[in-house]
Amino acid sequence: YFKDNTQEKVCENFKVFVKDSIDKQFIQTKDIEQLLKKAELHPVGKPLAEINTMEMEEAISTNKLVKTVEVYTTHNGSIVARIYQRNPVMRIISHQDGSYYIDSERERMPTSLNYTVYLPLATGYITEEFAKKELYDFVIYISDNPSWDAWIEQIVIDRSDKVQIVPRAGDFRVTLGSLDDYKGKLDKLKLFIDKGLSTVGWNRYSEINLEYNSQVVCTLK
Repeated sequence: YFKDNTQEKVCENFKVFVKDSIDKQFIQTKDIEQLLKKAELHPVGKPLAEINTMEMEEAISTNKLVKTVEVYTTHNGSIVARIYQRNPVMRIISHQDGSYYIDSERERMPTSLNYTVYLPLATGYITEEFAKKELYDFVIYISDNPSWDAWIEQIVIDRSDKVQIVPRAGDFRVTLGSLDDYKGKLDKLKLFIDKGLSTVGWNRYSEINLEYNSQVVCTLK
């Protein structure tokens, strides 16, 4: 009975619900409507019997900010699109590949003109493969440790693939070298901060190098 009655109706409303938009607003209703209009799939004004919700889902999924989408018809003849956004975990500004995010599934995600989210930032000579693997693991570790998350402002990869971190306080850089044993290197840095920098001051050195085993090598300004 429901099917027979709705199929005779014309769609008068199209509603978009972005289910996880409280914390981030990458996707807006106008973006989805424009996408469907361009694909000639916008449902308003069309008989419900002629509306293909699967084609609408496929079209909406071409937006690289969309994680999943479900399109369906309500009892009053409206068409509803429920969308979940992708979840970025870090921002990349690469000399090779430009600006993009890496999401929680280790996939590349475009930036949005609508919204910029505060995330760990990595810049420099970064390949997408490195961003998805070693750098992703490092960033997740930092994000899961509030003290490091608050202390580190930026991650920089230089031409020789050495990793440096830029602190929020102090005019210096910390060189990790490779990301091998980054947990041990950060533990060594914490000890040096607690026992060394707190005594000599934050602006005495231009570089703190953690590449060497059992050593912290500092360069004076």
